[in-house]
Amino acid sequence: MPPNWDAVRCQFPVLQDWIYLNTATFGPVPRCAWEAAERHARRRDGQACLDFIDWFDDADRVRAQAANLIAASASDIAFVPNTATALGWLVQGMDWKPGDRVVALEEEFPNLTYSGHVLARRGAEFVEVPAPGGEFSLDRFCSAINRRTRLVLMSTVNYSSGLRPPLAEIGAFLGERGVRFYVDATQSLGALRLDAAAIHADMIAAHGYKWLLCPSGIGLAYIRPEVREWLPPALYSWRSHKDWRRVDSLHHGPPDLPTDAQKYEGGIQNFPGIYALGAVLELMLGLGLEQIEQRVQHLAALARRILREAGAELLSDRLSHYDAPIVAGRFAGADVSRLAARLREQRVVVSARHGYLRVSPHFFNNEGDLERLREALTAI
Repeated sequence: MPPNWDAVRCQFPVLQDWIYLNTATFGPVPRCAWEAAERHARRRDGQACLDFIDWFDDADRVRAQAANLIAASASDIAFVPNTATALGWLVQGMDWKPGDRVVALEEEFPNLTYSGHVLARRGAEFVEVPAPGGEFSLDRFCSAINRRTRLVLMSTVNYSSGLRPPLAEIGAFLGERGVRFYVDATQSLGALRLDAAAIHADMIAAHGYKWLLCPSGIGLAYIRPEVREWLPPALYSWRSHKDWRRVDSLHHGPPDLPTDAQKYEGGIQNFPGIYALGAVLELMLGLGLEQIEQRVQHLAALARRILREAGAELLSDRLSHYDAPIVAGRFAGADVSRLAARLREQRVVVSARHGYLRVSPHFFNNEGDLERLREALTAI
């Protein structure tokens, strides 16, 4: 049976007061996630924290759930407080030499471009591949990859325009040339399915506060097994030795590192966030990842039609690779920041990014929410 989307909406109190179409900025946290974090807090007091090793067992179960999102194994997954942390692990762990090339697309999320510019200060060459008029060209991108290219930085979906690059083709091209591929999935994971092996990624990171509907400060990183063989941890803690669970007699001396991805995490984790993430993943996996993707794409198609009928120019109307749940439209002569503010006055929440009015529906939205957007745009 298909999911009962109306019942799902009860998990999101924000929908009682707002038409919330802004998951690309922040995803509303469902009741089940807050309840899971609160249960953990009560458990701490009730058990006097004597069972804290059990919390790590629970975290490993969430780790396995998270691996399902990207068709990976639990051993490939590390928890992160944000994607900048995961990217820092990779960038700082690589052996850079003067003249090494780093490649990204123009107008990428600042995490990625800032890292490229900082590496350029250390002697690397940072290249931003243009997409004139929003048009992505695989040939243009591939021509920027030369024998000195060491790393490519890319988002699954561009945060402002909604560009969705063909990751599988890009990853295969890079893999054949031994180029490391870092993918930021923050703007799609939880809405669109992703297969880590199919896109040939060396590392995938996603913060949970957008499409994964989590509180801030919890996310996940996939680190490919081959990468874990050479990438050292950026920090060391009491969990750096493989027998760290024996807390009554912790190892002293050089650590014998675990082989799985959690060796990068450090010590005590954000357990309220992990429990919240586990509750969201249970909700999503129960609904079905394929069903969620179909629902989100259906609502995004409605959003594109509404913006188009309101007079917006949509890149998706003339270009490929814009089939994402981030729907971005330009209104000629309009101040989209002011337009977004006026929509908020009517309790319709969208955002403005780089000249685009950005609408980003998730599975908890429905056709009525989009109709309210249409009505508000018409009134304005």
